[in-house]
Amino acid sequence: MDFKTVLATFVAGGVGAISMSLAMGAIHATGYANADMIRALGSLVTRKYEGSFGWGLVIHLLSGMLFAIPYAAVLGGFAEKSLLMSAGLGGLLGLVHGLVMSLILLGVVTERHPMNRFKSAGFEVAIAHIVGHVAYGIGVGAVAHALTIDCGLRLA
Repeated sequence: MDFKTVLATFVAGGVGAISMSLAMGAIHATGYANADMIRALGSLVTRKYEGSFGWGLVIHLLSGMLFAIPYAAVLGGFAEKSLLMSAGLGGLLGLVHGLVMSLILLGVVTERHPMNRFKSAGFEVAIAHIVGHVAYGIGVGAVAHALTIDCGLRLA
């Protein structure tokens, strides 16, 4: 990948991370689930709720940028694609990613989280993460299409 492709991929990942944050923030605001993922991430570092938002946002944006690399590799593997196909394939990748991350969250993260408010994660939190990851994938797919990210991999 050349520098321009890497930069475009990181932009796509940043947009995806923001999309995920907005989706999960909306779910959290409804009271359906404790989907305050940014503070949950930040408090893993700070070990307290106060001051956790900034750290969580940085971690989430950087993670989103890095996870965009494999997404872009898969998305770039399809020669003929429309915006709808790119966003749809991104959403499908996000669904798989969200399922895996939900299992990790429910099985590992909650029992080891330093904050009691994030120690219990049930079905609702898993669903919120899946929805958030689908939003991430759609965001990455749409931006990857718009910026014509081409990682050189061809699948079809």
